[in-house]
This record gives sequence, C-alpha cells and structure tokens, in this order.
Amino acid sequence: MTSELIVDAARSEVSIALLEDKRLVEFQREVRQEHFSVGNIYLAKVHKIMPGLNACFVNVGHERDAFLHYLDLGTRYHALEKYLQLLGHGDRTVPLEKVLKEPDFDKEGSIQNTLKVGQELLVQIVKEPINTKGPRLTTELSLAGRFLVLIPFSDKISVSTKIKSSAERARLKQLIRSIKPKGFGVIIRTVAEGKRVAELDNDLGILIKRWEKVVEMVRIARAHQQKLPILAFEESSRAVAMLRDLLNPTYESVYINDERIYQEIRDYVSLIAPESVDIVKHYKGIVPIFDNFSVTKQIKTSFGKSVTYKHGAYLVIEQTEALHVIDVNSGNRSKSPDGQEANALDVNLGAADEIARQLRLRDLGGIIVVDFIDMDLPENRQKLYERMVENLKQDRARHNILPLSKFGLMQITRQRVRPAMSVSVDEGCPTCGGQGVIKSSLLFTDTLEEKVHMMVEKFHIKRFRLHVHPFVAAYLNQGVFSIKRHWQMKYGLGVRIIPNQQLAYLQYEFYDEKGREISMKQEGDFTKS
Repeated sequence: MTSELIVDAARSEVSIALLEDKRLVEFQREVRQEHFSVGNIYLAKVHKIMPGLNACFVNVGHERDAFLHYLDLGTRYHALEKYLQLLGHGDRTVPLEKVLKEPDFDKEGSIQNTLKVGQELLVQIVKEPINTKGPRLTTELSLAGRFLVLIPFSDKISVSTKIKSSAERARLKQLIRSIKPKGFGVIIRTVAEGKRVAELDNDLGILIKRWEKVVEMVRIARAHQQKLPILAFEESSRAVAMLRDLLNPTYESVYINDERIYQEIRDYVSLIAPESVDIVKHYKGIVPIFDNFSVTKQIKTSFGKSVTYKHGAYLVIEQTEALHVIDVNSGNRSKSPDGQEANALDVNLGAADEIARQLRLRDLGGIIVVDFIDMDLPENRQKLYERMVENLKQDRARHNILPLSKFGLMQITRQRVRPAMSVSVDEGCPTCGGQGVIKSSLLFTDTLEEKVHMMVEKFHIKRFRLHVHPFVAAYLNQGVFSIKRHWQMKYGLGVRIIPNQQLAYLQYEFYDEKGREISMKQEGDFTKS
C-alpha cells in the first residue's frame, strides 16, 4: 500500500487529504484563522469550581471555558503542583527529579479540596471544543514525537500494546532506560519497533527541547507577571501533526500548493527523517491540486447522507445528538445465484469495508450503530464481525466493536477528539441565490465576456486565469476558432481556461498570474486577494 498526503491551502481554509492506493481515507478541513488546539499546553487559572460535577472550569483563552475533571488531574498532579511552587516567580530553574518523590494523586478525593479559584495550573487540551462544549483538559502533560511520547514528572517506561514480540519490547525498554534523563516517563509508540538507538535518541532529544521551551515560557510569564492564560506550547499545524503520526515507508509523496506550509513540512521531515525529505513536493500546477489528484470527485461521492459502494449497494448515514446511525441497503443489486444468505453476506462485507473508511474519513466519534442486512447463519455473522475488526486495525482512534446483536445491529464506540467532519456535497446556485430563477445559460458566455471586457478595457488586466466548471471549460475551448481564441484576438489577452471541479455549473473565478484571486466586491470594483 502506498500513501499520499495532499494539502490544499486556499485563501480562507486549509484542506488535507490522505490517499491510500489513490483512495481517499482521511480528510480534514480547517479554517485558516482557527488552529488545531489538541496538544496545546497553557499556563492558566482556575475560573470556577463545580463540586457537583467534581470538576472545574479553566480559562485557556477560548470562547468557552475549558473543562477539567478531578480524575483528569492525573496520578502525578502533586509533582506538577510542587514543581510550579519551586519555580517561584520564574527566577530559578528546577530539575524534575526534585519532585519525583511526591506521592501519587488520590483518585477518591474531591475537586473543592484540591483546587481553588484563581490557582495557576499547567494544563493540556485533549479534546477540541465540540458544539456548545469548551475544550477538555488534563494536567497529565505529554509531548508526542514520531517514535516516543514524553511524559514529564514520571519515570515509567511503557510500550505500545501493538508491539507483540516480548524480545522487542524488552529491547526497546532497555534502550530508552539507558538514554532518558530522570524525571521523564516515556511511552514507546508502535512505529518504534525495530528502530535503532540513534533514531530513538534523536526523537527523545527533540521532545526534551520542547519541554524546556514550555518551562522557559512559564518562567518568563511569571518573571514578567504576564496576564494569564499564556500559550506555553503550541502543537504543530494539522498537516505536520498528521504527517508525524502517519509517516512511514509507504509514504510516496506529500504535495502542498502553498509555499509557507511546504517549507514548514519540509523542515519538519528533514528534522525527523532526513532520508525522506524528497517526498515533500511543492505543487505548482495550474489545475487545482485536489482536481489533479482526483480528490474533489472522491469527496463529492463519499460525503452526504447516502453513500454508494460496490454493485449498487449503499449506506444511509444519519447523525443525531447522541449517536450516529448507519443503515445498510442492497439497493438495485441483483440477487446472488447462491441465495439470499450469500447475497446478504456479500453486501454486508462490502458495507464493513466502506463503513471502516467512512469512520476515518468523517472522523465519526461517540456511539455508532450499524443496521446490517439480516443473516441467519452464525458463521456468517462471525465472519462479518471479524471483517470489521480487521478493517479498523488501520484506524488510529481508540475504538471498541461489539458482535452483531440478535436484531442484526453492530455497536461501535470510537474516540471523539474533534467534531465529525461534515462536507456539503450539494451545489448551491451561485446565480439565482436560491430563488430558483436564473438567466438563460445560453447567455452565460456573454456575461463572461462582459467581465473580460471590463478587466481589459477599464482595469488593464490582460493576463489572467479563468476557473469555470469543466463542462463550461470544454465549451469555451471547443473548436479551432473557440470562444477563448475569439477573446484572445479581440482583446489581445493572455487568458487560460482552467476546469475546476469545485465550482458550480455557472460559477466562475478569475485569478492573476501569481495565483491570487481577482474578486469583485460590487459591479466594476475588482480587488486582488
């Protein structure tokens, strides 16, 4: 299996698509003004104590206060508390081993006896704000690297349960024990299996430097009495974080159409895997990057309420407040010559493959209930359950799957870290604005020519790119004496017609030679953005 990461950096948002064997399996879209905040570490203050919930609310600078439960204070909370006390006003440095002898945290206590309003805490976001809820916090801090996860205030070494070989587990533990400093616990990730000590030591060194930066930020904030909250550590951008978690020898290419993000990812890869730096490529093509790699088409066919998969069968995916419901339908699929049972098994196995993909693609979390087509034979029901378990082995989110109930329902729980990805595949009408009445499409080329005339004659813009729907692009380029050729001869233009699958049928966009959109605020008022 080969993997490709495609990053589309538009003016207002950044979209990231992960392809496995050219098939879209993960998709993230992030508004440029917003930031992926899971993993961020803040020095913040307790804003409100909630004894009834055994929790508190902490101001970390988000629109809504973040939620910190008593149990999320972590087993090493006393060590963290003591460490912040020893730092004082930021005028001294404190080695972590000084607080290692602090006792473990009592899990049976209460929040009002542990914290007070206005108390300073070093907290980390573990869950994004979802709907009306603020972020979820923990004081059990961790810094994730490519092979290791660093945990301050601990000395424990753990190994991923996915590494099955006892000899390899012992080898990795021994290696980490020999290179890690005191005061830091380490979780050894699955991808560390078989790695040399030099690679692990390099990853550990990067993580320790990050922790030192966190401490330095806290010291500066206290020394200068800065107003809290302050961001002590910011997690990598979504593209870099995804690459860190997924980068492996199957990665063939990482394509980015933005110079800044390209450089950021290239610098990161050169730091963690210098031998793989050449897989990072700056896409400079004229065709939109998602169109070039067939991502747009896959997005339009993979999102929405109804999703079709092999041989006419389809899924209906509904989201409620409490859970996600998926219904499996055989559709117009022809009956199997082997009978109804064989047909149901085949449809269900195909559905298991597509559902596993949809969970990753939409990042569905919480409770998922799947209504499969009824099957009578126990061995077929077991086969379906095993197929789903096997498919979800590729899923990085924690999940649990129950066998089929007597009603043919499969229950799945999946870790929810951020809101489910929702992409509208319906194309709104850019011409009528939803009124249901538009000008004749035969006059569309006349409208385009009016805009071209205005740009050339009034604003003296003679070299540009015109993005239109692929059908319209084909029409404008049709024939030896095409409409495009007519414009070039009439106005002395350097115009390129670019088919863009993301545009509606009668929608158009103008771009200058540097790829900046030329937008019209109102008739006759052109601006470059």
